[in-house]
Amino acid sequence: MVNIPEDLKYAETHEWVKVEGDIAIVGISDHAQDQLGEIVFAELPEVGDNATAGEGICNLESAKAVGEIKAPISGEVIEVNEDLDDEPEKVNSDCYGEGFLYKCKIADAGELDKLLDAAAYKGTL
Repeated sequence: MVNIPEDLKYAETHEWVKVEGDIAIVGISDHAQDQLGEIVFAELPEVGDNATAGEGICNLESAKAVGEIKAPISGEVIEVNEDLDDEPEKVNSDCYGEGFLYKCKIADAGELDKLLDAAAYKGTL
């Protein structure tokens, strides 16, 4: 059974967003990490990069594929998960926690309304 936390917002492309004030924490869903398989390399954005909703922001490489990760929300990247440099498998073991990808300052909170809640996201799987 796929884990879909209720307190997150989801993109149809399988990224999640956790909102903390005007900051969005971004990662990939349990379904996405399962589909990719064991993550062996994470190519993350740089601090200061601008994420644009719906456009590629980083890549996750597994033994079987390279997955382009699309930004679920627009904003300036303020932090990347540097732990993934040495331990990219954290995306597999804890995709909603220590395996997050990056944090950004939300540019347009209205974009959150275009994302799916947990029930709607579950319906896309």
